[in-house]
Amino acid sequence: MDFSILIDCHFDDLKLIEPSEMTAQKKVLSVVNDYEDGKWRYTKFQDFIWDNIAETSLSQRERESLGGKPSSLLRAAAKNLRLTDKDGDIGRGSELAEIVLYGIMKHQYSALPVVPKIFYKQNSQDNAKGADSVHIVLEGKDFSIWFGEAKFYTSIKDARLGSIIASVENALDTNKLKKENSIITNVSDLNGLCLDAELVARIKDSLSNQNSIDGLKPRLNIPILLLHECDITNGSGTFSAAYELEIIEYHKQRALAYFKKQAEELGGRVFLYSEIKFHIILFPVPQKAPIVDKFVSKVEFLRDE
Repeated sequence: MDFSILIDCHFDDLKLIEPSEMTAQKKVLSVVNDYEDGKWRYTKFQDFIWDNIAETSLSQRERESLGGKPSSLLRAAAKNLRLTDKDGDIGRGSELAEIVLYGIMKHQYSALPVVPKIFYKQNSQDNAKGADSVHIVLEGKDFSIWFGEAKFYTSIKDARLGSIIASVENALDTNKLKKENSIITNVSDLNGLCLDAELVARIKDSLSNQNSIDGLKPRLNIPILLLHECDITNGSGTFSAAYELEIIEYHKQRALAYFKKQAEELGGRVFLYSEIKFHIILFPVPQKAPIVDKFVSKVEFLRDE
C-alpha cells in the first residue's frame, strides 16, 4: 500500500489505560496520505480508489471477462455503483469509503475479496443491510472471516461515535451474520480463488447456517474504517515528524474514546463480544467534499460514455 502507516498494533500496546476485557481483541491502524508542493495528494488518493474499484463492484466473472480492457473494466465498475454518495452529509462518501476499505483489506491484510459487496448490493437492491465488506484472510492453514464497516465523516468527535457503533451492532445481528455467511457459501467467487479444496470445504462448513453462529465468533474480525476530515491534515503542507506525532496522538485518543463507548454499548448486548476481534482504521483527509465531488464526477462521466 502506497500510504504511510503511523500506528499498527494491539490497542493495549498503546498503553493508554490498564489492559482489561474492554481492550482485549482490539487493534488500531492509522493510515495517512502524504503531501507534494505543499498540498495533500488528492490525485494519489483518487488513484487508490479507482485501482481497487473493480474488486468491490464487479463479480469475479465480470472482472475476468474484461481482463486486459482497463477502460471497459472501470466503465462497468462505475455502472454498478449505487452512487449513494449524492446523499446528504452522513450518506455522502459511503460507497467511496467501502472501496477504500477493500483496498486496505487487500494490501494491508492480504485479504481475499470473497464477496464484491457493492456488486451484491446493487444486484439485490439490498442497499443498507449487512456488512460493507466481506473477506477471508488466510492464516497459515487456517482462516478468519472479516465483516467490515466503512464510514466517511466530516468529524469523528464523540457525537458521531454512536452512529458508528449502531452500524457495527446491526452487522453483528445473528440473522445478518447468517445472511452474510450464506452469501459467501453461495457465490462462485469462493471456488475461483484457487484455494485448497479441503480448506474451501472447511470454510463452507464453518459458515453453514446449520451451525450455531457462536462457533464463528472466535474467527470473526470487524474492521471499522473511519475516513474523516481532519483539521491537523488540512492545516499542514508537509509530511513532517511534527505532523506524524500530532496525528498519532489524535488517533490514539479517538481509538480510546471509540473502544470505550463500544464496550459500554455492545459489551452486554452482543453475545460472546469478547471473542470478536475489532480493528479501528483511521484515515484523515483535509476536506471531504472535494474528494466525494471528484469521485461522483468521474463515475457520472464513465456512466455516460
